[in-house]
Amino acid sequence: MKFPLSAVVACIAATVVAGPAFALDFPSRKPGLWEIQTQTGEAAGGKGAAAGTGGAHTMQQCIDASTDKALRDMGQSMGKDLCSKQELRTDGGKLVMDSVCKIGNTVATSHAVISGDFSSAYRMESKSTYDPPLMGRAEGTSAMEARWIGPCKADQKPGDMVMPNGMKMNVLDMMKNRPKRP
Repeated sequence: MKFPLSAVVACIAATVVAGPAFALDFPSRKPGLWEIQTQTGEAAGGKGAAAGTGGAHTMQQCIDASTDKALRDMGQSMGKDLCSKQELRTDGGKLVMDSVCKIGNTVATSHAVISGDFSSAYRMESKSTYDPPLMGRAEGTSAMEARWIGPCKADQKPGDMVMPNGMKMNVLDMMKNRPKRP
């Protein structure tokens, strides 16, 4: 099954911002329901995007303190496995993240700036280059805006994510069911 690059970036961005602790403690998000809108390519204001490329996706994520920590731990673990460089620092009240990660045969070099308070809203803008090109693209941009919209809905439990197509999955259940590495 093929996924559009914008969908791949949306999922990676959601995990990355929820995820890596790096050397600096990444802020915890307020428990409840978060709406996360990810825009890639032209939709994110990328100059390197070809005409008509990019897209926007909105998903919702229900978290509590333990789910948020599990997602950060998962992001940190993914980073250790995939990234030769991971740096997170503060600069003028913003978090700046630089990474070099392997995605299949491609090396992705990314720079992201994250702002916000993580209790009501945060925003991440990132630029990446891909060598060799990933899914036909040598570079990409993305912007992610997340906002807390209230308590989780009655039919949701921590870890539930509602994807742009309406499909609901639980990240914690997926983590429990993934195969163990040798």
